[in-house]
Amino acid sequence: MVKEYGSARSDALVLRAELRPMPGIDRPGPHQRYRAPELRVEERILGEVPREHVRVRVRLAGVCGTDVNAVTTDPRTGYIVGSAPLDLDERGRVLGHEGIGEVLGVGRDVTGVRAGEWVGFESILACGHCSPCERGHPNQCATAVLMGTQRDGLFTEVADVPARLAHPLGAVADSEDGRRAAVCLEPAACSLLALRLAHVRPGDDVLVFGAGPIGAAAAMLARVILGAGRVRVVEPLPFRRALAGRWAHEVFAVEEFFDSGAREPADVVIETSGDLDNVRRALPATAPNARVALLARSGAPLAIDRVDHLITNNVTLFGCRGHLGGPFPDVLELVRDGRLPLHELVTGVLPGLGALADALRAPRALTANHCKVLVAP
Repeated sequence: MVKEYGSARSDALVLRAELRPMPGIDRPGPHQRYRAPELRVEERILGEVPREHVRVRVRLAGVCGTDVNAVTTDPRTGYIVGSAPLDLDERGRVLGHEGIGEVLGVGRDVTGVRAGEWVGFESILACGHCSPCERGHPNQCATAVLMGTQRDGLFTEVADVPARLAHPLGAVADSEDGRRAAVCLEPAACSLLALRLAHVRPGDDVLVFGAGPIGAAAAMLARVILGAGRVRVVEPLPFRRALAGRWAHEVFAVEEFFDSGAREPADVVIETSGDLDNVRRALPATAPNARVALLARSGAPLAIDRVDHLITNNVTLFGCRGHLGGPFPDVLELVRDGRLPLHELVTGVLPGLGALADALRAPRALTANHCKVLVAP
């Protein structure tokens, strides 16, 4: 039965920043518009549950590189380093786009989700009506809105979320490992989409740059689910290299790879590190008909100085955004079947929004000593 839920008070972690577009730049990105970010835990009051939304008590939320980059500044300019879509109004923005929670109530016209259920969330709200959506490409929706960057997200005690982003977790939520894995569904679905668009086949040599959550999940999926013949991971941080070694056949520091590990050609390259110079240097080490997927946003330019190699070997270079179009429910099914141990990516849980704010103010420690960090609001 559809039920509306009354007003609620909720503490939330809110990001504010100074809006000052850099002069002389046409259509500046967020890393060229926002500077001097500030985080603060504030009370928010929620009214009646909006139509076609669910109200959830957020139990666990994941910290993404997008969140870290939205509060990290370039020391030379004071502007944030994140180039992912970000819209801040006078109320700021509640970050966080990965998470799970218990449904407290639902708004009008919501079906398929009911109060008391545990749900996990996709993060991209596509319109479903524009040309890309109608052609089956919702990640490229002309008016897509990202939860946690362009509308308020999950770093809060209670959140109102569009119901079509919510997926009932069922028995996955019955265990601590299952709940931790469920928070990782969104980044893992991004990884799976990239691997699918790269047409990873059994026996392929897959090279992953970056062993954060998306890179580590890509290595896990490539080896455990897609049957890659060899998975190599390149990561500068020792902690993340050690973790990625659970699924990669070989793990390298950056210069170690280019000194010795780049001799064998890769069929697929998945770039999740944001260091695009790795791509430039790795292109000569791609096999004929190789596929190179770019996932990380850094706002940095990509220089290609081996164009002849790309032409001669028919190498495909493409960008990959999001997780819509099937990967999210597919990853959920893999977790439900016990085939994908995403909970092993989780290396820490922060006890509350204040602890999260402190961690985001010291992002180097957050990334150097962890893979996926969660917060329990």
